[in-house]
Amino acid sequence: MAESRSTNITWHAGHVTRADRERLLGQRGATVWLTGLSGSGKSTIAVAAERELVRRGRLAYVLDGDNVRHGLNKNLGFSPADRSENIRRIGEVAKLFTDAGVIAMTSFISPYRSDRDAVRALFAPGDFVEVHVAASVETCEGRDVKGLYQRARRGEIPEFTGISAPYEAPERPELTLDTNRQSVEESVAELVAYLEKNAYLGAR
Repeated sequence: MAESRSTNITWHAGHVTRADRERLLGQRGATVWLTGLSGSGKSTIAVAAERELVRRGRLAYVLDGDNVRHGLNKNLGFSPADRSENIRRIGEVAKLFTDAGVIAMTSFISPYRSDRDAVRALFAPGDFVEVHVAASVETCEGRDVKGLYQRARRGEIPEFTGISAPYEAPERPELTLDTNRQSVEESVAELVAYLEKNAYLGAR
């Protein structure tokens, strides 16, 4: 994790608490961390789940891996160190969304278990929901309309997760979505049902 270089700083609490915001929204803030190989369906599921939650009158927001690299993390590459920093930064951002009472849906390969565990450690129990979007390399490669896997196999994309860089699957995720066999609709329904069952959506 990054070393703090800031000195003489103090955390300033506001007059509106997280509980105040959650009462206003009628839901519990949380970070739903979707992790899996490129092409496993993370972004598709996150966007569809966001739409379903908003349809139900909930406040959700997707933090997508590619989108974040257009701005906040555009100075980072794909080396192990940069991947770790990428995850650290978005973990801190997702924590702020959670404190605001939002259901943040994050879509990141986040290949290293230690990085995901470090993000989890930022959150209070129950605020971090790790979702393994599980699909084989063969399944992901078959969906790869951009041809990234083919380019990686030719050595044109270095450190490509699942081909030339490792992916460490979660050992005890809160939820596993098997997109080898599940449709997007089935995966979204299972994810939303988990949030409903565990009281993240409140009562309306």
